[in-house]
Order: sequence, then C-alpha cells, then structure tokens
Amino acid sequence: MPGVGAGARYGYRVDGPWDPAKGLRFNPHKLLIDPYARAIEGDVRWERGRPFGHVEGDLTRMDPTDSAPAVPKCVVVGESGFDWGDDTAPARPWEGTVVYELHVKGFTKRLPGVPEELRGTYAGLASDAAIEHLVRLGVTAVELLPIHQIATEPFLHERGLTNYWGYSTIGFFAPNAGYAAAVGGGGQVDELRAMVKALHAARIEVILDVVYNHTAEGSAAGPTLCLRGIDNLAYYRTEPDDPGRYVDVTGTGNTLGLSKPAVQRLVLDSLRHWVTEFHVDGFRFDLAVALGREGGGFDPGAAFFDIVRQDPVLAGVKLIAEPWDLGEGGYQVGGFPAGWSEWNGHYRDAMRDFWAGRLPVASFARRLAGSSDIFGAPGRGPTASVNYACCHDGFTLRDLVTYERKRNEANREGGRDGTDDNRSWNCGVEGETDDPAVRALRARQQRNLLATLFLSHGVPMLAAGDELGRTQGGNNNAYCQDNEVSWLDWELDEERSELLQFTRRLLAFRRDCPTLRRPTFLTGQPGPSGVPDAWWLHPDGREMTAVDWADEGQRALGLFLDGPERVLFLVNGAAESVSFRLPERRFASSWTVVLSSQRHAGGCEAGGALELSARTIVLLSGLPPDDPIV
Repeated sequence: MPGVGAGARYGYRVDGPWDPAKGLRFNPHKLLIDPYARAIEGDVRWERGRPFGHVEGDLTRMDPTDSAPAVPKCVVVGESGFDWGDDTAPARPWEGTVVYELHVKGFTKRLPGVPEELRGTYAGLASDAAIEHLVRLGVTAVELLPIHQIATEPFLHERGLTNYWGYSTIGFFAPNAGYAAAVGGGGQVDELRAMVKALHAARIEVILDVVYNHTAEGSAAGPTLCLRGIDNLAYYRTEPDDPGRYVDVTGTGNTLGLSKPAVQRLVLDSLRHWVTEFHVDGFRFDLAVALGREGGGFDPGAAFFDIVRQDPVLAGVKLIAEPWDLGEGGYQVGGFPAGWSEWNGHYRDAMRDFWAGRLPVASFARRLAGSSDIFGAPGRGPTASVNYACCHDGFTLRDLVTYERKRNEANREGGRDGTDDNRSWNCGVEGETDDPAVRALRARQQRNLLATLFLSHGVPMLAAGDELGRTQGGNNNAYCQDNEVSWLDWELDEERSELLQFTRRLLAFRRDCPTLRRPTFLTGQPGPSGVPDAWWLHPDGREMTAVDWADEGQRALGLFLDGPERVLFLVNGAAESVSFRLPERRFASSWTVVLSSQRHAGGCEAGGALELSARTIVLLSGLPPDDPIV
C-alpha cells in the first residue's frame, strides 16, 4: 500500500454474511490479525473491548463492538538486513542427536551470568552463560516450546494467569514478542535470528515446537481474532451435517482443517518461512495425529505428510511428531511415515514402571533396544524413537520420585487438571523430606532414569532442568505458571550439583562411544569379532532364554554390546541386591566401571562377579581380548 512501510501497525476487517448455524462468522466490527503477519505487537486486552464476534450469552447474534482497542496489531517488517555471516546448519545425524526441551523464558529468567535485561528472552538464550551450560552438558539440539505469537485464553485471564507454555498460537509467522528484549517495531524478528546464529556457532541445532492443529480462537464461544473472522469454513474443521459446530480432536474447542487448501498453504508457507528466514533445523508437531486426519481417522498417507516430504525446503529438516491427539484412534505411536521421528510414550511408561518395580525385563529390554516392535517398518529404525523420561507436560524428574500425587492448586482448577496419580512413585515418603535414606533413594532413581535414557538406542530427549534436580513443587501441569514454579532454579546444593555432573558424564560417554549411537536395530548375530553385536545376560552370566524372558518376576538383566568400544549394562530394578556374573574372556579381558547410579568404581575381571544394590544401573567398558594392551 502506498505510504505503508516497515514499522507500520495494521489489522484486517472482513465483511460477509453472519450466519453461525452455517459456519459463517464474518463481522466487520472486529479487527483481525493477518495470518501471514511477520510480527505482532501486544496482547489481547479483554478489559478494553469485546474481541468476540457474538453477543455475550448469545452465539447467534453479531456483536457490534469495535474490537480494535482490545486486540494485538500486526507490524510491517521490512526487507531483512540481518547479517547471517557464515552461519551453517549443524546438520547432526539423528543417531548423534541429543534433544534438550526448554522454554525460552524459563531457561534464562534466573540464570546467573545473563544480564538482568536479557533474562527470559531470545537474547538471553543466545548469551554466553546459556550456551556454556548447553555445551558443557553435551546436548546437540534445543527443542523450544512454542515461540509463535500466542493469545492467552479468556478463562486464564479471568483467573489472573497466562498461557506460559504457549500452545495457543495466533500468528504462525510471527515470533512471540513477549520473549524479546527488543521493544516494538518488530525487533523480535532479528533478535530471534541472532539467537539461532549464536546456537549454530556452538554447533547446537534449533527445533521449534509448532502448533498447527488448533488456534487460540477456541470453541464457537471463543474470540474472533484471525481465521474465524477471515473465512471460518476455509480454515476450521466443522461437522459435515452441522457446519455451526467445530470438530474438536485437540481439546481446545477447534481443529484446523489440514485437508483444506487454504490451511495446507498456510502451514507449508509457515514452515518454509522458519527454515529460510530463521535457519531453524527442525520442528516438533504438537498433537500431530490431528494433522493426518482426513474425514475422520488418522492416515499416514494424508496429503499433509506427502506435501511436507516432497517440499525441497523441508527435505533436510528434522521432523518430530507428538503421535497422539484426543480424537478416536488418537494414539498412533509408530504410525507415522518414514522420515519422521516420534515422541515414544511407550518408552516413557516402560522405563518409569521398570524402575518402580512393576515391569518385567522383557518390556524394559524392548524399549532399551530401540523399540523395534514399534518402529520396525521399512524405512524406519531406532532413531524414529524419541525417548524421554519426562517432558514439559507432567512431573519433573525430581518430582517424579518425590510426589505420589499432583499438587496443582495454583492452577485454580480445583485439582481437576493433570494426571491424577504418579505411576512411577515408589520412594516410601511422599513430599520433601530430610530423611537421608529416602533422599538417597530418590537421588539414585533420578540417576537410574537418566542413565537408562542416555544408554538406550534411539534419540534421547532431556527436559530442561532435570539435570539440575528441578522441582515444580509437585505441580504436574504447570502450563499457566509463569513464575518461579516453572522458571529454572540455578542455585545448586551438593545433591543437585552431583546430579548435574553425573548427567554430563553420561552425555560425554554417549558422545565418545559410537557403539551406543547405532542407526540400525541390534541383530544378536556375530560380527567381524566373532561375538554377537548384542547379548542379553541373565545375572548368572548365561544368555537369556525364552523361559527367562517370560518370567514376570525377573527384574535384573545385562546387555553386552559389541562395536568400536565394547560396553556392558547391568540393571537391577528389584528391591533387593543381585550378584552378576560378568561375561567370559571372549567378550572382554577385563571390565571397567564407567558410571553407576550407586557409585561403584574400579575394574572387574572377566568371568568375575559384581554385586548390584537394589535399584541400580551400572555401565562398564570392556577391553577386547585381542587388544595389544592385553
């Protein structure tokens, strides 16, 4: 438009028929956000007007109130003069990837070494202090909770809370201005670019958690902020025989129609935008099953997956699915096409149950070895499994071993939100305690889960702060807690410092041991060395038999892995100690304890015995018998 340049603030008004029963919700009194806006300023100001298309209490009547004072404004962003310099994508192979899930604000809001004015911002995450922690920890990719512009839901505003996690998108091309140190004028755009550039310089990839399954407009009773007022039927899924009602498989009130041309174009344009304009390395798709529903059920051959796979800009980026939604048949772990990796909820549940003493070794072993029963289809492999013990959604690792029940009162939902109980809790005393025995068990259980995570085949994902023993005070659904409940606490006592050092050693060993980073499944067949690539051990030293695998009470197991470095895991998930007979000399001439959740140390002779305390995991490195040193 003549005279409109960079920095101009704008919105749209769209006129058309008002007939909610037919899904027509045009209302020219409502100022609308441009779906393609590159920057957005301000939040919804509920107290300044009604951004609702309908009259309060009556969804059938059009509301004539001008919403302009109450809604965010789009900002014109000029041609980028950002200097990318020699920025290069780290391009880590999947088998060498370690994902670190973090919240831009929560990670640096209390981090020492970050200037006060940069804490909680993109610039804060680009700071030396933030990057130093990531590098020393040994992660290779950060997975950022949503950084698209969002709108907090009305019910949270009424409670004096905000949508802290950010799964409430209203701008698919616009970086969230709330995470920028820069104020106004679209400065968040270049600040985000500088953050990506700084992380790339440290060889750390940037993966965005993106929400293309629903928007912040919510149900039919929600506000008219963008797509609903531009062309409701072109963007949202509605009931075929009742277009006034939304299809809702997301639990938020609406579902975007990924089979519709306008939505496909919007989402693909958005994805390409983040790759080309911000150099991001991949995406994690929230409730990704909703993206593959065409007409009803999930289809791994849905148009969206085909389009993404064929797009030349997106061909080389990492694609991660959250493989479920709330619709019928919504749990689809293992059901996504080749080229996608998936959050493996079966892995999470199995590892928690095993260390709680409720799962036999057969199920534990399947997950440890990469979940071939789930990801064994052609074109897939262990790196299709993103393994995790905890994520943003649920208890932190420390709270997992501390609280039997959720403590979500601060969310002001009467305790109805979040999972009802903690299936992994088994530490005897619920809540914080000074009892040294209980504290020691909890510390060991955290080390057990971390060691299992980083020694498993697949792609490990660590939730930010779990290496620090972070607590949310038992809140297992802190989506609306933009405060000390969610922000990482960097003041470490001795116990938390030890956990951090343990995690660093784990990641360093994984990085330096290619035997642990296989892109293919174990076979159990002999390799060039004459010994099998994997050998499952009974505690008495013999190979596991079918009878052993079927033993529901078996809680102890060993795994020998052959490769450039020979390694041995010994695992005891029982409540009593177990003596392990170590493999004979043809597997290794001697063994050295590398890591132990029970602080074992020193060397062990081949064929000798090693006592494992209750609930303990030990990692040993073996010296091949034909090594010149022997």
